[in-house]
Amino acid sequence: MKLATIKNGRRDGALVVVSRDLVTCQAVPAIAPTLQAALDDWDTIAPQLQAVYDRLNDGAADNAESFIEQECHSPLPRAYQWADGSAYINHVELVRKARGAEVPASFYSDPLMYQGGGDSFVGPCDPIAVLSEDWGVDLEAEVAVITGNVPMGASSDEAAGAIRLVMLVNDVSLRNLIPAELAKGFGFYQSKPASAFSPVAVTPDELGDAWYDSKLHLPLTVTLNRELFGRPNAGEDMTFSFAQLVAHAATTRELCAGSIIGSGTVSNKQGNLHGSSVQNGGVGYCCLAEVRMYETIEGGKPQTPYLAYGDTVRIEMFDDAGVSIFGAIDQEVVRYHGPHHGEKRGTRQGTQHGRK
Repeated sequence: MKLATIKNGRRDGALVVVSRDLVTCQAVPAIAPTLQAALDDWDTIAPQLQAVYDRLNDGAADNAESFIEQECHSPLPRAYQWADGSAYINHVELVRKARGAEVPASFYSDPLMYQGGGDSFVGPCDPIAVLSEDWGVDLEAEVAVITGNVPMGASSDEAAGAIRLVMLVNDVSLRNLIPAELAKGFGFYQSKPASAFSPVAVTPDELGDAWYDSKLHLPLTVTLNRELFGRPNAGEDMTFSFAQLVAHAATTRELCAGSIIGSGTVSNKQGNLHGSSVQNGGVGYCCLAEVRMYETIEGGKPQTPYLAYGDTVRIEMFDDAGVSIFGAIDQEVVRYHGPHHGEKRGTRQGTQHGRK
């Protein structure tokens, strides 16, 4: 099934069930007012949501409304845990090669992971708001999962069974702030602003044969300023599966229902810069840093600029029939002008979905 959160003037929004074709939706306040509430009692609530989903797809739902992606918040507007891995070692290898460093052997057996800020995400159609272009604004197109409760020390099989939902994410990075921050030896913080997730989160069974070995085997399409920038396959060259990433996150702690675990930037092994771009027959990229890495490796310095005010980014995934699975993350880079906190932006007028 497919689930989304509609902005309603409240921080956590309103849970809706969305039809498979992303055309209609239905609020379910009597079942679960928010996605977090559904995750907290998943075994009881999921079958009820599935029944609504089945009726929506059959055209027999009560009080169905049009589904409008621009009215969505991220499926979880805030989360108890947001941890992002780096499962695509090709991405790490490029970063290291660009600065003449070797990849430590442990990176191939022990996942990289950082803990992001889960207190506030932005909606999939909200802007990427920053105070300065000089920070080196970069997109990072990824896949992410939402878990149920995961015990400390969970095996990969146990972790796989705890994956409740799958979605996409733009894990924005401020590249020019990263070097000085990492040099302190304490990890990312200022260089990782609020992430945006796809309008819709889906259960793994909805992905059919594309979901196996806890990986999503479909191309992730990235458009930059309305030009195709990349479509690498998210299942290829993924060194660590989501089961492994979730188990890694739970090595020394329990994960609570509603924890989000990201894949890291999707990246496929390719030849060189001239053969890897979409225009030259390659699969392209999911972040600007990779282009700049290739340029540094081949020419000694990067040529492609980071994002500027007015630039647009669109991240989407399609099934084999060309139908959007999660809806689109569709954002514009803008100058930050003040707080929003997920409230009173993009809300639909009326009383449906508990909105006023």
